[in-house]
Amino acid sequence: MKIASVIVDVPSRQTDRPFDYEIPAKWEEVLQVGMRVAVPFGTRQLQGFVVDIKTHSEVKTLKPIEAILDVAPVLNEELLRLGQYLTETTLCFAISAYQAMLPAAMKAKYEKEIRLMDETYRKQLHPSVQQLFANKTAVLWKEIEHTNVLSRLQKDIQNGYLEVVYHVKEKGTKKMVKYIACALPKERQNEALESLPANAVKQKQLLALLFSAENGLPLKEALEQSGASHAAVKALIEKRMIREYEIETYRDPYEQRRFAKTAPLSLSDEQQQALNAIVESVRANEHHVFLLYGVTGSGKTEVYMQAIEEVLKRGKEAIVLVPEISLTPQMVERFKGRFGSQVAVLHSGLSIGEKYDEWRKIHRKEVKLVVGARSAIFAPFENLGMIIIDEEHEASYKQEETPRYHARDVAIYRARFHQCPVVLGSATPSLESFARAKKGVYRLLTLKKRMNENGLPAVNIVDMREELRSGNRSMFSRTLFEKLQDRLHKGEQAVLFLNRRGYSTFVMCRDCGYVIRCPHCDISLTYHRVQQRLKCHYCGYEEPVAHRCPSCESEHIRFFGTGTQKVEEELTKLLPQARVIRMDVDTTSRKGAHERLLSAFGEGKADILLGTQMIAKGLDFPKVTLVGVLTADTMLHLPDFRACEKTFQLLTQVSGRAGRHELPGEVVIQTYTPEHYSIELAARHDYETFYQKEMLARKRHGYPPFYYLTLITVSHQELTKAVAVTEKIAAYLRGQLSKEAVILGPVASPIARLHDRYRYQCMIKYKREANFTEVLKTVIDRYQQDIAQGELQLTIDTNPYMMM
Repeated sequence: MKIASVIVDVPSRQTDRPFDYEIPAKWEEVLQVGMRVAVPFGTRQLQGFVVDIKTHSEVKTLKPIEAILDVAPVLNEELLRLGQYLTETTLCFAISAYQAMLPAAMKAKYEKEIRLMDETYRKQLHPSVQQLFANKTAVLWKEIEHTNVLSRLQKDIQNGYLEVVYHVKEKGTKKMVKYIACALPKERQNEALESLPANAVKQKQLLALLFSAENGLPLKEALEQSGASHAAVKALIEKRMIREYEIETYRDPYEQRRFAKTAPLSLSDEQQQALNAIVESVRANEHHVFLLYGVTGSGKTEVYMQAIEEVLKRGKEAIVLVPEISLTPQMVERFKGRFGSQVAVLHSGLSIGEKYDEWRKIHRKEVKLVVGARSAIFAPFENLGMIIIDEEHEASYKQEETPRYHARDVAIYRARFHQCPVVLGSATPSLESFARAKKGVYRLLTLKKRMNENGLPAVNIVDMREELRSGNRSMFSRTLFEKLQDRLHKGEQAVLFLNRRGYSTFVMCRDCGYVIRCPHCDISLTYHRVQQRLKCHYCGYEEPVAHRCPSCESEHIRFFGTGTQKVEEELTKLLPQARVIRMDVDTTSRKGAHERLLSAFGEGKADILLGTQMIAKGLDFPKVTLVGVLTADTMLHLPDFRACEKTFQLLTQVSGRAGRHELPGEVVIQTYTPEHYSIELAARHDYETFYQKEMLARKRHGYPPFYYLTLITVSHQELTKAVAVTEKIAAYLRGQLSKEAVILGPVASPIARLHDRYRYQCMIKYKREANFTEVLKTVIDRYQQDIAQGELQLTIDTNPYMMM
């Protein structure tokens, strides 16, 4: 007898281990490790992953597996091991790690069914229930959950006449296309055509068309070409002259797009040196982590592409990660242009079906290269030759839900397994990566010059306090306004960057100082002018705009702060001739909106591109000669030790959008703190000095890369409970960890209430703690019951990027 060890789909501490099931004889040769199965678990049927197949079990009586959900393993041996690594390093459940590796379409959907236990019980059922089960032995739960028979049903279940059965339903559906083909041998075709009545013109046209299409035609295409109707098809099928069948096809998000084929560009000496180092590692099958540190516009993408060519030449596969969806349209264009149909694309802008199909192309080894956002790191390749992470400093590579992994760590783990290089590229590397490169843990490759030998753009810092003193109350400084007018006059383009969406950041009463806040979160509501609504950007709560103060009834309600909508309105007033494209979460929520807006700007259909973070990186437009940063200090004053680093990175990245081609570029940075070193040094494009200064500050205050960090956040609907639990955890940690570990807190989180739950946190700074993971697991075990009941939420982030 063969036995399968299965991780079941119940994310809890008690079930976070393999359970043994008997493999029915008919599947002994079929079932493999890495497949998904449906198994009985208590009264339910659940999905699970087979992690081992063996011949012996400690358990005496085993239940058999009920169904196999895959034809081939969906997780290979390496990905199963990677799941164990994630479980250890991010303290997640094994099932959560495995689910994260698959597209959403493959996550199980459970269907509940009420079944008659035995035919003899039919007469015992309550009359109203009997009606439900007339001529049936089972009824779907969704058909009855909203009827008034429920209480009767429950009694019949208690009496043992009926039982509740759970089924695992496959959510991922393959797209099938209907085809039709001629069903007659060649010699009978003319005879069949003549046998049709004279008035069956369309049937004749359709049949004649199919004679010339040996392999048949898609039904839709055949109807369009012949002008026939569905009735004609039906008639010919009944006469057995044609047959109908289905063929599986992929949903291709880029079906309508044609990508111009591109050839490799000649490289500068710096680029060639960087490429040689990477290619050497590929050829020698050696694992190295390279940090490709190159100024904006220095041609990092070309180095990536030529390195990938070498990988593909050797019959291996590559993964390219880009931060979030905004970067992908231009990236996709570059990679599809160079590598054509060998590229699969995975990002959040695709539909569930499209993602599923792109994943299946990879799984079936039909593509060799994946370009995508964070989750593409789990692409099921089995012969990886390289992993590239572009803009490696980006916070979007860190997953903020379970499993809380960082794509960089996963990339290094996978590359070590495959003995291949990882390339981390950035103009502003994260301090952790640059420190590792300086220490020789990573290999540093530097590109100091832009590809076309153009200088970096000149940067003007404008002190907005001076503007206010001189009577300019506009959101545009005089310098920026004059330069915008100049660009419009010359027919060049400008990019305006603002780190906020909406119309204004908060609404306040000028008489009593009351700020309208979200009733469920400790955060002010943001005014969205178009819908005339106030919205919470954390929980989604919204309400209509108040015209009187809810506290003192005053009519002096004013909007403070500046959002993208407000800037757009001001622009149209001041520069009515300017064509503006606004890009923020509100304008890009529709499918394909990013691509449409960026294409329109690239084609010169607008003079000014106004946007939030999503326009800061990776965009490359020849006519952009001016970049304006409206509020440089939005992030500087957040309670986050990375605030200065994030500000420097963002300003450098945004500045890098200007003057990337023949025309020289200029940047205007508007700020209320012009003397801050992160703003001054970003204006000088001086990463090295910034790195030195910031490292001194990190060392003094004990933050990464000098210390490791773990953030524990406790949330509960009762404030006292949240505080008490956090205090107990902090006290326990102080007793268990060494004297070198620093435990800060407990304190209220910067956003102290979200979704009606109070949030408290404590932070641990440490260098070396031998039993740290075990201590944290004990904390999770201690509160497991409270978590299972849904009252308490406990999150442990072992490498936090979000401090809020």
